Amino acid sequence: MTRKSRLLAMGGAVVVAALIVAGWLMWKPAIAPVSPPPASSFDAQTKLAGARVVALGDCIVCHTAKGAQPFAGGLPLATPFGTIYATNITPDSETGIGNWSLEAFTRAVRYGVARDGHLLYPAFPYLHFTRMSDRDISVAYAYLMTREPVKETAPANDLMFPLNFRPLLAFWNVLFLHPGEQTADASKDAGLNHGKLLVDGLGHCASCHSPLNAIGGEKLGHAFDGGIVDGWDAPALNALGSAPKPWTMEQLVMYLRSGRASEHGAAAGPMLPVTRDLATVPEADVQAIAAYILSIQKAQPAVMGAATDGAGHVAGHADPSPAAQRGAILFGASCAQCHGPAAPMQSIGERPTLAFSTAVNATTPRNAAQMILSGNGWHGEDSMNYMPSFSDIYSDQQIADLVSYIRATYSQHGAWQDVEETVAKVRQENNAR
Repeated sequence: MTRKSRLLAMGGAVVVAALIVAGWLMWKPAIAPVSPPPASSFDAQTKLAGARVVALGDCIVCHTAKGAQPFAGGLPLATPFGTIYATNITPDSETGIGNWSLEAFTRAVRYGVARDGHLLYPAFPYLHFTRMSDRDISVAYAYLMTREPVKETAPANDLMFPLNFRPLLAFWNVLFLHPGEQTADASKDAGLNHGKLLVDGLGHCASCHSPLNAIGGEKLGHAFDGGIVDGWDAPALNALGSAPKPWTMEQLVMYLRSGRASEHGAAAGPMLPVTRDLATVPEADVQAIAAYILSIQKAQPAVMGAATDGAGHVAGHADPSPAAQRGAILFGASCAQCHGPAAPMQSIGERPTLAFSTAVNATTPRNAAQMILSGNGWHGEDSMNYMPSFSDIYSDQQIADLVSYIRATYSQHGAWQDVEETVAKVRQENNAR
């Protein structure tokens, strides 16, 4: 046999072996369907426990499209690789999970495998849910199986090639999925262990607040360093102690339970509905989450925060640029009524100054632009988080001018670069959703 023939044979053997391994990794058997369990088969205490687990997992946030029935899916989830549509998790037998057994549900939560054997995309955070206890999984199943069945099929996912080829997820899971219930850390007390389980498991906080690598996995060694979710910057959770006004335990608990905190402002974007879920769970759970988050703070480079006097006036940095000057006029026309130092909403309504805003002091102008473009919708009697959208009122340049003025006036950080390009990109992303 010639050298070339040997090399070809060896190459063929490697390909065959790779295909065998791939087939073994990709193939997952279907689990037999069951008849939907009657709601009466679950007692009230189990359903109540399930409601807590589902709220902590933010299930309704991702599995409910705008204006649609709860848990019926269809919500578009924007990723760097395309759009994934959340599935129906109501107990409808045809389009939901009504014919899933507890075994099938547990496999999906722990391994990202659907009842029929196809692999689920990790927009469903099974990488974190795998750490849930068997008890939490079973009560979540009970709660979902007692919801109103809704016949609704989610749109087809729109992902770039080759990521739209589901079997490749088998290789991705080998790299990133480490299944199994989380155990207590003997070096931490019970409260911090409880918080770690909720943050790393049910709450899956790192899935939004961590940067992703080139193939969509959480970047190793950068947990909680901040990420991007649905067009918003998810701030670094390990830098809260380095904010212009460092977060306190009381403020963080209040923020997580109400969507607002003194000296820090209001939740917006994808975080706002999360706080509405957390408002329904026992306060002890939120206190544990806050305590664990504050325990993972990292030393940050020394930066100068915004300085204010007792009246809330800000000592920003002078910006004589034409953009900031134009922005000052826009601020006076549209923003000063609520955010100016003498605004009743600050002097009477106890709204915090923009000087302490995470968006204003961020490293990029994305959230400041997103807040002005998208606003915060009106939610019935709860008007504290409300802010109108200016997307249809101001052009990209006008919003960029306004963002530049706010940065210069309310922060001692340096001016942002390429602000108008960021505004245009954010608007384009919003319009594509």
